[in-house]
Amino acid sequence: MSYINYEFHSTFNDNYSVPTRRIMRMLSENSRTSLTKLASELKLSRRTVKERLGNIERSLGVRYTLELNEELLGASIPHIAVLKFEKKPDYEYMAKLLKKSYIPQLAFSVKGANIVYIYAISASRKDYAYWDNTMSVLLSDYGVDWYSSEIIHKQLGFVPIRSEFIGKLDIDHRMKELLLALNENSRASVQELSRAVGKHFNTVAYTLQKLQKSGLIKRFTLTMDKQKGITPIAFLLKYVPKKNFEHDAAKTRLAIKSDDRYSIVSRYNLTAPLIGSWDYFGICSFDSYKTGYEHCLSYFKQVAGRHE
Repeated sequence: MSYINYEFHSTFNDNYSVPTRRIMRMLSENSRTSLTKLASELKLSRRTVKERLGNIERSLGVRYTLELNEELLGASIPHIAVLKFEKKPDYEYMAKLLKKSYIPQLAFSVKGANIVYIYAISASRKDYAYWDNTMSVLLSDYGVDWYSSEIIHKQLGFVPIRSEFIGKLDIDHRMKELLLALNENSRASVQELSRAVGKHFNTVAYTLQKLQKSGLIKRFTLTMDKQKGITPIAFLLKYVPKKNFEHDAAKTRLAIKSDDRYSIVSRYNLTAPLIGSWDYFGICSFDSYKTGYEHCLSYFKQVAGRHE
């Protein structure tokens, strides 16, 4: 039997120097890290760091945002919804429908198939059930089969949360205002945040400190636009566990986490065990379709294939 090796190749690593990648690594861990601290850690001048950061912000479309603790925010369980259509839907119409609700956080179609994936999270189970049923009816002309699974927990990566969702949360209004401002720019200074929310500098500084202690914010981090040539690949697994299942599951988790030590922490890549229609979901980004299919999906098929 021939064994397939899991191989991850990063276009980001090829295109940018180690100092630049380290800057992005540090800002993905904490986007509020000052230029002075970045310069000190990297043993570069503050001016050099500022220039490198400006260049990469422009070239990659960097946006500073938040990774939030959805459970502490009182959000209901996230879902992965898989929509399979009998005929090709009007994607512009779908996009308008999705934007009308605060619940869908990420949605994408699958090339060569009438399939759409949606990462959805709501302020209550009631909201999710209403949205789920309403969308099924509105898309019924396309012959939609709607499969929805609850996400137990996310093992890798995160999905940025829309500000519309934050606006629905039942939390202190001062904390909500600041979360909304930070979600749009988590690198903003206290002075900039003060202007954004229309509150006194000291009030904002106190609320920010309170937010950090609350645990509602997992990380001040960043996202970026999709790079040219990058291929996102999504996969769903449904299996019947057999002997050595835990060993095989651990092996795949270890493989997908292996990466360059200067990689960005808060990757858009997401892997998550599910309950419901499917058992496991993943979305990962690769430098090419060949790398993604031959060295990721084929690897998963080989390991998980033992469990049907």
